Amino acid sequence: MSTREQIVSERVRFTRPVIEEIARQGMCAVDMHCHTCHSDAPVRVRDALSRASALGIGLSITDHNEVSGCMEALELSPGSFIIPGIEISALDGPHILFYFSALSDLVDFYRRHIEKKKQASPFLAIRLTTSDILDHASGYHCLRAMAHPFGYLIFNKGVGRCVERNYLPPDTISRFDAVEIICGGMNRSGNIQAARLAARHNLGIVGGSDAHLLRDYGTVVTCSRADSVDEFLESILKHHNTVIGSEKDLLGKGLTGAAMIARFLPYTLPSLSIHYEQNLPRLKRFFGRRGHRR
Repeated sequence: MSTREQIVSERVRFTRPVIEEIARQGMCAVDMHCHTCHSDAPVRVRDALSRASALGIGLSITDHNEVSGCMEALELSPGSFIIPGIEISALDGPHILFYFSALSDLVDFYRRHIEKKKQASPFLAIRLTTSDILDHASGYHCLRAMAHPFGYLIFNKGVGRCVERNYLPPDTISRFDAVEIICGGMNRSGNIQAARLAARHNLGIVGGSDAHLLRDYGTVVTCSRADSVDEFLESILKHHNTVIGSEKDLLGKGLTGAAMIARFLPYTLPSLSIHYEQNLPRLKRFFGRRGHRR
């Protein structure tokens, strides 16, 4: 076992996936957290499909607050193993991953509840809270997963972090089906926290690279003995799947950050406004506590 490899349970392995070995075990491997040029990454959908085909994996294109990339993927390659998905940024902080068996349900959910709530910086928080988004999703057959629950950096982009800091009530966790326990963009300690969160609350597990560059596709995969998208998602709900993957190194994180900055440049002012709106209540709360202690 290499120094980078760590097994925290029989279903969670922190190491670079060997897709051939996974296939020999009769499992399908899917990177369940990928971004394209339809949101904050420079990757073209056709290039993402080619990369996935070369690696021998399935994909879930989970663009921020957008489904057009997923629609394009299924149009270009209807025979590929593609899980219809989306990553939604909630007004109160967390990012939420949704996975659907049917593209039609994903598109309906998006057009009815998400599209009109997007802001001037379309890949950042929409005008719905975590609770609002989960309420809207309750009428659909989908799997609800916490994206990187203890990330990112100084921002409260995960449900676990927000509950830990009392920004969200603890019972929010019970409204999810699964936890992203290996996110390629997170650090190891955050991912281990996520794995423990899933175990503590008996939730399903998923993993994805959070790829914004082609080089990162397939570095984290969710594996299951499933022949269809429906069976794959059902295996997650039944705790029959495994997650294998490794996090980006510093170079990879730097390259990803540079690529994302380029995509956000046209939205600089509205992005700053959204971050200000999201964090002002927390700053007031922080300084209010300090003043009270004095």
